[in-house]
Amino acid sequence: MNEQAPIASTSSALLPQDNSLSTEKQSEKSTQMHIKVYSPFHVYYDDKAKSISAINGTGPFDILPGHRNFITLVNACELVIRTVNDQEEKIKISRAVMHVKADEVRVFLDV
Repeated sequence: MNEQAPIASTSSALLPQDNSLSTEKQSEKSTQMHIKVYSPFHVYYDDKAKSISAINGTGPFDILPGHRNFITLVNACELVIRTVNDQEEKIKISRAVMHVKADEVRVFLDV
């Protein structure tokens, strides 16, 4: 009887074993993002944070670190920014444009 060797599958033995640096950077980067909330004449918030919540035409939403690129019109609401110190910063707005790209969130008010 001809016995065949089992077919080898991709295993972790073929992958580099020391991923600590890239994993460290990913986890560090994915725990916070930079948020700037501003109008033509005033900056309301410009710092690192854990998340931001708002309301657009489809309802309430949250932006967390690692969010995909995103742009939306924000309805009148209270923006809630959760800081890296677990504080909540609340900013009442009438309308805005929000742009998210690479853990950078820009909220431009009074548009």
